[in-house]
Amino acid sequence: MTRPGPARSTFYRGGLSMWAWVAQRVSGMVIYVFLLVHVADNLTLRVSPAAYDDVIGTYKTLIMGLGEVGLVAAILGHGLNGIRIVLVDFWSRGVGRSKLMLWIVVALWTLAMIPFVVRHLSHYI
Repeated sequence: MTRPGPARSTFYRGGLSMWAWVAQRVSGMVIYVFLLVHVADNLTLRVSPAAYDDVIGTYKTLIMGLGEVGLVAAILGHGLNGIRIVLVDFWSRGVGRSKLMLWIVVALWTLAMIPFVVRHLSHYI
């Protein structure tokens, strides 16, 4: 009788693809939380226009500006990585080119975020 050895490792071994998987889930949750807050702050208009003006006034601070940068980063990254995932799932050569496509997503995300951050934060400085 043989003793069971250590569990065999799975096909998936982590690495860069694991972080893309984590980023996809985290960015999805960030976007979801933003949508909840967005609906809530829009509902304050029904309660009191003055309360709505107060809420909107808080969005004009540097901290909220940085939060908006994070939101745009999450939305852009989530969308680009989602396209990569669709290509991996439905393109016959997608799995073999997954890491290349991930680096392309990172490059496109960076190229889009740099001008956005400069322009957006220039309103606060």
